[in-house]
Amino acid sequence: MTGKQSLLFDKDVYVRCAATVVGKKEADGPLGEMFDVAVEDDMFGKKSWEEAESHIQEMAVDKLLIKSGMAASDIDYIYAGDLLGQLIATSFGLMRYEIPMFGLYGACSTMGEALSLGAMCINAGYAQNVIAIASSHFASAEKQFRYPLEYGNQRPVASTWTVTGAGAYIVGDKPLDKCVLIKGITTGKIVDYGVKDSMNMGACMAPAAAELIEANFKDLDVDKDYYDAIFTGDLGEIGNRILSELLKEKGIDIADKLYDCGMLIYEGETKCSGGSGCGCSAVVLGSCIMDRLIRGEYKRVLFVPTGALLSTVSYNEGKSVPGIAHGVILEGKES
Repeated sequence: MTGKQSLLFDKDVYVRCAATVVGKKEADGPLGEMFDVAVEDDMFGKKSWEEAESHIQEMAVDKLLIKSGMAASDIDYIYAGDLLGQLIATSFGLMRYEIPMFGLYGACSTMGEALSLGAMCINAGYAQNVIAIASSHFASAEKQFRYPLEYGNQRPVASTWTVTGAGAYIVGDKPLDKCVLIKGITTGKIVDYGVKDSMNMGACMAPAAAELIEANFKDLDVDKDYYDAIFTGDLGEIGNRILSELLKEKGIDIADKLYDCGMLIYEGETKCSGGSGCGCSAVVLGSCIMDRLIRGEYKRVLFVPTGALLSTVSYNEGKSVPGIAHGVILEGKES
């Protein structure tokens, strides 16, 4: 334990392999060529949006096992989650693998939560290989949290576009040729600044990201030079600006090292603030972030997926939208 919220692992824990599956819009974006699988049909050959999201998770795990040369029997646990009620995308999508599973809900921070818990399990010696996976689907999320697509509602500029995709990772105790090291984690707290606008997720989540980054710096006794880059999950353009200002108020000026997965995946191609959803940070991590670490462009980064902790019930009852963020310290294998 390092400080109040962080762990630095005393054994080497690796992200051994990654697999990403995305829809057409994501494949058409600036990171399109870096994803493992891109599907033109956002229904993924299924009868409903929810079935489509389950199939995305299944495709991601299949691709992960193929890339790693491993079988389902080699995996000790799965840590997985999505945005749908009672994690139905996860439970129906991963059922056939018959691997012991922990279902997780951290909203759009779920990828960070899954990697954190998986790494803790590996470091403690309870497993040799686990899978961490998270997914989202634009249409299933819109149907649950906002309006059905058939309604054709106008989207405000502050809104984000839920990514259709899934990122899956094998976390283990032995390295592979193209892998990265999980040096440690910082677990976030729930932070609520009283924002009630569910169409402005960036404003809801930015305070949690700011407090997580501050806690990480304090716990590790480091400054901004410790990291080559810090990647937040899905704050979008508006949330990213808010985060920069909140950090400056805390005496942390890292605007030149601050990147957002929601901004990177679309980069101005949607008429909204950026991308969001569990699948957003999950697929960006497995594409450009890990690639830059493996190639040596970065030696150390802080990966900070962010989540807005609301439901249709809480929103309709007039509650505010609390946020949470989880930090994962990633290093190139040779760092």
